[in-house]
Amino acid sequence: MLQDALQTLYEFNNISVGIRLFLAVIMGGLIGLERGIKGRAAGMRTYMLVSLGAALVMITSQYIITQFDVSLDPSRMGAQVISGIGFLGAGTIIVTRERQIRGLTTAAGLWASACMGLAIGVGFYFGAFVTMALIVFVTSIMHTLDSMLISRSRSIELYIELDELVSIKHLLENIRSEGTKVTYMKVVQPKYSGSNVALQLSLLLPIRKAHFEVLEDFSTREHVKFVEQV
Repeated sequence: MLQDALQTLYEFNNISVGIRLFLAVIMGGLIGLERGIKGRAAGMRTYMLVSLGAALVMITSQYIITQFDVSLDPSRMGAQVISGIGFLGAGTIIVTRERQIRGLTTAAGLWASACMGLAIGVGFYFGAFVTMALIVFVTSIMHTLDSMLISRSRSIELYIELDELVSIKHLLENIRSEGTKVTYMKVVQPKYSGSNVALQLSLLLPIRKAHFEVLEDFSTREHVKFVEQV
């Protein structure tokens, strides 16, 4: 009985088509749920639609071959999904005024979800389930580990507001005297404290140090009125 039910899932029929599309929606939604909770541009509904669309493409390829008895490479339509999803992913990537790139994880998640949908559509259930589990693991659990590593890296980007323009030279001299390298600097308009000048700095610390300690150190320096990590 169980063997017959499993056989039905792998055959091309209305039952297997319905199950594949349903799984694509559910599994895509589970991945998108974590993104939606974090307030990302692409949330649960987006992931559902991407996974569902990719699954339908593969099912349609099988349908064309089965229904019309034509010689067709079933992977051709799937290949177009892989390349086409790049346009959707590009829409989630933004470059902030602080030169930070955001949305790469969301874009990669959309691409991986599309690949998962293709696997579901062709009936590769085991690969799809493992992929879904790994995507959720990477976007949720590994996010914590990634944040820990970044928070103690030697590279740090700061936004600093100073009380006067001439204090820039004094601040840079102090930074360099401590062995810290300034890899990027830009003078910008102050945003918060009503200061006369603000800086965006990319620094390479001489040793690994918790970034909150770096912020505390800069906040107590002479002429610094405001500092934050960007």
